[in-house]
Amino acid sequence: MFKTYFKLAYRNIIKDKAYSIINISGLAIGLASSILILLWVQNELSYDRFHKNAGQIYRITGDFGDLKIALNAEGMPAGLKEEMPVIKNTVRLSEISKVLLETDNRRFEEERVFYADPSFMDVFSFPLVQGDRATALKQPDGVLITQAMAAKYFGSQNPIGKFLRKDHHENVVVTGVLANIPANSDLQFDFIFPMAAPEKTKDAQRNTWESFNVHSYIQLDKGFDPSSANLAALEKQMNQIFHNHSSFHVVFQLQPLTNIHLAPARLGDMPGHGNAQYVNIFFIIAILILIVACINFMNLATARSARRAKEIGLRKVAGAIRRQLILQFLSESVLISFLSLVLALGIVCLFLPVFNGIADRKLAIPLSDARFWLSLLGTALLTGLISGSYPALFLSGFNPVKVLKANIRSMGGNLLFRNALVVTQFTVSIVLLVGTVVIYNQLTFIKDRNPGFEKANLLYMPITGDLWSRQQALKNELKQNPLTTDFTITSDLPTNLVAGNLGANWDGKDPHLQIVYQLMDVNEDFIRVFKLKLLNGRSFSESFPADSNNFMINEKMLGIMGLNAATVVGKTLSFTGYNGKIIGVVKDFNFKPIQQAIEPLILRYNKDGGFVVVRTLPGKTSATIQALSTISRQLNPAYPFKFDFLDKDMANLYKGEQQMGNIFNLFAILGIFISCLGLYGLSAFMAEQRTKEIGVRKVLGASVLNLVYLLSSGITRLILIAIVIAIPLSWYAVNSWLAGFAYHINVSWLVFFTASLAALGIAWLTVSYESIKAAVVNPIKSLRAE
Repeated sequence: MFKTYFKLAYRNIIKDKAYSIINISGLAIGLASSILILLWVQNELSYDRFHKNAGQIYRITGDFGDLKIALNAEGMPAGLKEEMPVIKNTVRLSEISKVLLETDNRRFEEERVFYADPSFMDVFSFPLVQGDRATALKQPDGVLITQAMAAKYFGSQNPIGKFLRKDHHENVVVTGVLANIPANSDLQFDFIFPMAAPEKTKDAQRNTWESFNVHSYIQLDKGFDPSSANLAALEKQMNQIFHNHSSFHVVFQLQPLTNIHLAPARLGDMPGHGNAQYVNIFFIIAILILIVACINFMNLATARSARRAKEIGLRKVAGAIRRQLILQFLSESVLISFLSLVLALGIVCLFLPVFNGIADRKLAIPLSDARFWLSLLGTALLTGLISGSYPALFLSGFNPVKVLKANIRSMGGNLLFRNALVVTQFTVSIVLLVGTVVIYNQLTFIKDRNPGFEKANLLYMPITGDLWSRQQALKNELKQNPLTTDFTITSDLPTNLVAGNLGANWDGKDPHLQIVYQLMDVNEDFIRVFKLKLLNGRSFSESFPADSNNFMINEKMLGIMGLNAATVVGKTLSFTGYNGKIIGVVKDFNFKPIQQAIEPLILRYNKDGGFVVVRTLPGKTSATIQALSTISRQLNPAYPFKFDFLDKDMANLYKGEQQMGNIFNLFAILGIFISCLGLYGLSAFMAEQRTKEIGVRKVLGASVLNLVYLLSSGITRLILIAIVIAIPLSWYAVNSWLAGFAYHINVSWLVFFTASLAALGIAWLTVSYESIKAAVVNPIKSLRAE
């Protein structure tokens, strides 16, 4: 029976090629778009699930009022383990900003480096391909490296037991080689040094409960039931233990390892953090695109029902029952769906490299994953059944007497249902159009927004190696070269400042006030080089020796102190062990991504180093880089010269948003294209159904313009209804997204008007070809059959 149904379905597909091409290509594009999106979504949801004990591992996070941090105190994990038997193991991780490693006269500055407790190898399941897992991190002068780093430094040699020169003054021995870290790991690193390393002994092993600079993970006992109530009780106990050791008002939580990547971002999170909102958005888009493709099938199948009417009538007269006809039409739609799936897989294979480039991922079709193929087959089957359900029920319900009497004018399907489907399609299209415009405008706003300082032409070089001890010589060299005289030295770059401290005190401070104050060390040239605005007071100056203990603050800090710019200068301030005076107030500027509101900032006089930031002269950027390179080679020959641009760093802060915008735009265009494909097919069948009516109207004197209006007016009404529905939906959607930014655009009514006008224009263009084609046909040809 099914063999006969599929044979009939194949004949119908071949018989009406135009209809089949529109249906199959529409479904194929819809399925391909959904597969690409779902591959990305699956990748985002898979982070850290490869660890054997993933379900028992939690990261300790803390809330200092409104400030959410991912860091923890050094002494807390071990202290918790002593008092909480449910904790099976703990591990601390501490990041290193940079480390210079060399072997055989080849040296590289590495950035993906951690210090870790020996328990790292027990808690996490990163495969160790060489070395002893039990002892790999117990040797104080040891180091774990990945396979990629083993090949980089030692080629094909066995790296175990070989030495690397670290920071030009000590040797470390390779104790183990890890498999390359999976892309779907929140922890991304190339080197792991033991927490017992000599340079870390003073910091990480002092076991203080009040210095937050490590990432802490705990592994709970397998018998622990991770229900919400049990976790809440565990967190309560954990907070009580902390407050027995510290006076800080911090609320700690246990964050499941598998939730870290998509959880709301916290201070101290690892680079490459994901966004759960974007995962939800794209999952919804995948479903909507598939729905739009299914609607095409339903509309076209019911619109062309007159062509199948006599076939159905004859089958019913010959004894076919309705259930058999329903199965026949469902079989046809399922066959089309599976043909579309084959074509969709071809499209995915062809465009996956392009999509990976847009999404900055290394996605691949999991050929060996049976669940993936079952999901695809299930999706195709479900798509075929949903797409064919209404046409099957509708077509199988034809009255054979009416059909065989040629009373088929009303066989175009339930007009109200068909119209509702078109309205749904274009509602989705308008929402996608509005989203595209708003995302583009917000990204443009981010790109063009004044961060409070002049970001263009700022070139920076990190102070590394011998430059730390030769800073006076560095300053002299910079001052002597006309290309580099406009420079400043800062502890951090004002792009994503993470340094912070609780201990700020001033006269009249509320004793219950607990806020984390951001800290940045700058020198006397900072205000001038960054072109910041001083609201009152002055900058640091070498002419005032006392400035080594003094401070500058921003407007936000001024508000927290409850003072104004005119009266705050000269007030005493104690911070990070320094007791001094406030000498100036600088206008607020962004030193974190635009998603976050500006926080209180205290500027302290720079006594150590960090980065040399040079404002380059117009047209002299390349020459300035060369001048910095020469200075670096002279004063710091053991370290490679590195530089970058501040505006580039700022652009990288919004890389995730840019990728999201590019992906959204791509699938918005595809969704609109699928809608237009269906609308084109529908308009062609509508024009064909009204061929003789058009002929009669032309004979009676109707113009081409009148006929085009006649054929387009129905679609226009449907698009207008879609606009009315789409505007409030899109307004809610875009404002929900924009709420994630502390600073964002205001969505004008013009955006909704433009998107609506674009949807209307696209619909008119889509139907105009068939409408004009039908309107210019010679009426003699149209009426010849009468």
